[in-house]
Amino acid sequence: MNIVSTERLGHSYHDRWLFKNLHFGLQKGDRVALVGANGTGKSSLLSILAGQLDPLEGIVAKEKGARIGFLSQDPTFNAFKSINDFIYSTDNQQQQLIRAYEELVSDPDADPRKLASLSDQISAIDAWEYEHNIKSILTRLQITDFSQAIDTLSGGQKKRLALAKLLIDEPDVYILDEPTNHLDIETIEWLEKLLTMGQKTVLLVTHDRYFLDAVCTEIRELDKGRITAYSGNYRYYLEKKAEREEAEQVLLERNRNLLRRELEWMRRQPQARGTKSKARIDAFYELEEKTKTQGKQSDLQLSVKISRQGSKILELEKIFKSFGNKLLIENFSYVFKKGDRIGLAGRNGTGKSTFLNLITSVERPDAGNIEVGETTVFGYYRQGGLVVQEEDRVIDVVKSVAEYIRMANGDELTASQLLTLFLFPPEKQFGHVSKLSGGERKRLQLMRVLIQNPNFLILDEPANDLDIDTLNILESFLLNYPGVLLLVSHDRYLLDRLTEQLFIFDGNGKVTIYNGNYADYKEEQAAIAEANKRKIEHRIIETPPSQSDVKRKLTFREREEYKFLDEAIPKLEQEISTQTLALTNTTDHLLLTNIATEIERLNQELDTKTERWLELGEYI
Repeated sequence: MNIVSTERLGHSYHDRWLFKNLHFGLQKGDRVALVGANGTGKSSLLSILAGQLDPLEGIVAKEKGARIGFLSQDPTFNAFKSINDFIYSTDNQQQQLIRAYEELVSDPDADPRKLASLSDQISAIDAWEYEHNIKSILTRLQITDFSQAIDTLSGGQKKRLALAKLLIDEPDVYILDEPTNHLDIETIEWLEKLLTMGQKTVLLVTHDRYFLDAVCTEIRELDKGRITAYSGNYRYYLEKKAEREEAEQVLLERNRNLLRRELEWMRRQPQARGTKSKARIDAFYELEEKTKTQGKQSDLQLSVKISRQGSKILELEKIFKSFGNKLLIENFSYVFKKGDRIGLAGRNGTGKSTFLNLITSVERPDAGNIEVGETTVFGYYRQGGLVVQEEDRVIDVVKSVAEYIRMANGDELTASQLLTLFLFPPEKQFGHVSKLSGGERKRLQLMRVLIQNPNFLILDEPANDLDIDTLNILESFLLNYPGVLLLVSHDRYLLDRLTEQLFIFDGNGKVTIYNGNYADYKEEQAAIAEANKRKIEHRIIETPPSQSDVKRKLTFREREEYKFLDEAIPKLEQEISTQTLALTNTTDHLLLTNIATEIERLNQELDTKTERWLELGEYI
């Protein structure tokens, strides 16, 4: 039985039908990815299923009492003023008790009796684990200041806040529109595990192919207003889609041949026609329309010519950069070489975008020197998006950069011809930017960067809001791009395909240069972690003492060591207990990290001392 379904659904956008007579259903435990080109109506369909948008035709039915959680591309927060107001629902007793408790804990002058009373109430409804889950989700999504006003948050912070609320509420159906946008890679991997735990029902739109493969067990493609389902992961979908398109191509050729014969028959027909002829004429027009629709296949091809590049490209010498007391880049040097393909990795807020702004002179370093080669031409695709007037025409946005563009094969294209290559048909070229979907805006922004013929291409989260087909072609172009490529992306597939070196930002000023792509780096880190684990396990395996060891007596120094350990171990246990209590009483992200690191160090010290204490105790 479907937990949510549609009947004869239809919707249009700016006088163009996205889909009509659409049937769509989700059963409990389904984890489905919705794929399709930008502008086909994926986001509209998600909004309709979530009850955020009324369809023009048809209905949406859901199981009685089923709760649907929806994460949109651009979340809105209505009348909520602070993060606290939004996170904790007024109709949820557990959440309201937890909110009151957290506010009291953060108040240094809190009444201990109120705190004790709230603790008792939370214990009475068995909500301590729920409180821990809420704190874990908020901390993981870098939400620490609960009193912060929502209107002061950036777009990325708002997206993470909306995701946190959805995960805390644990709905029956998770509908997610680009959930990985504005998340760092570690958080994406955490979200993958969270969504695949239990029998969660998930419907999502994402450009992240690794995320899609890890979470979803079914792909549904929205194309030309109809849904085609594929059971399996993304790779299986690509194989079956290729087979389907090949079969459709054969059918298209057959229809074209039939259409030519029918066209000859139409030309030979007299003016007066019988019933049989009318049926054949209707069939002719139906075949003509079907062939015309099937024939509309466009391929995006990116092959712009790059500017000549000299021997000196970009040199960084002992760069320092801070914001307030936060040191982001400390004493970093690098000389860029022809053909460099570098990915920037690190959690959000560690300095990746600041680094890009430094090398493009948007910001200046606190110390150090940056020298740009005379022939270096930057092409900077910014995360912020396309900054134009909503009433500007699409073609004018391109013409403001260049009327003509020279391609790699020497051809010179007009702005209109180039827009056609980028899948903007004439009706969209002369339409307003306000009518473009989010993905189409990103494609237009990318095109504006590439037509400047850059030989040093900087892409800051290019995958956000682009459809997978456009990403595949962008990858093909970038694989053959002869200039320097500097890529910031949370898309692990993109990093693995396009980069050969990483700059890893730790957020405390250190930037590590790693030779290899992200998959290589993760594999190496996993190997190091496994080796460290084995060392610890090897240390705690008790070696059976020999007969001579059993009979021997402790030396004076060993007896003194035993006494010292006997006193030190309880102190360590008390310190660990104190730090663990501090961990539960703070929401500061950086402080949480520091306390967790200290607890880990103390536990290792305790293990070592306990092991030695037990060893000496054998001879007492």
